[in-house]
Amino acid sequence: MAERPKGFGMTAELQAKKAAKRDTTLENQARDWMKAVSGESFPAGSYEEALKDGVYLCKVINKLQPGSVSKINTGKMAFMLMENINNFLDACTRYGVPKTDLFQTVDLYEAENIPQVTATIHALGRQAQKKGYKGPALGAKMADKTERQFSDEQKKSGSAVIGLQMGTNKGANQSGMTFGQTRHM
Repeated sequence: MAERPKGFGMTAELQAKKAAKRDTTLENQARDWMKAVSGESFPAGSYEEALKDGVYLCKVINKLQPGSVSKINTGKMAFMLMENINNFLDACTRYGVPKTDLFQTVDLYEAENIPQVTATIHALGRQAQKKGYKGPALGAKMADKTERQFSDEQKKSGSAVIGLQMGTNKGANQSGMTFGQTRHM
């Protein structure tokens, strides 16, 4: 485990910022959803300690997509626990969870960024809804892709319009503008 200074300077500011992002309501929603999906009780201990070994996470993803994590390590050695977390993250990627929604292994193993771990579980819940999972829902439903079809006439009419981000050319001229004195030669 990395030895990081705690309690002063920028490290303390960043830890305070992460702690402020932590929402126990979202954690409880994620905990309840995982209990319902896995059919097993949530492991004893704090939220981060219960998930630290990655075993429960692997069981949840295996319920959503059977066989996605073929081997779950039950040993207590650090590399085995981190391998479980990595297997879970790889399975989430294959399941369709966007990589931008995934946490990093150290975020969970060293309890560096628990809000991101919760966000990943919520993203997994959204993806499960999108894939048609019939069990309990977690989070808002993901948006579906909407293709728009425009005719050539519609495309041409749009090119004549000046967007308001670029300003407007209505009534713009330089009449009446004078800056200082005229030049005398």
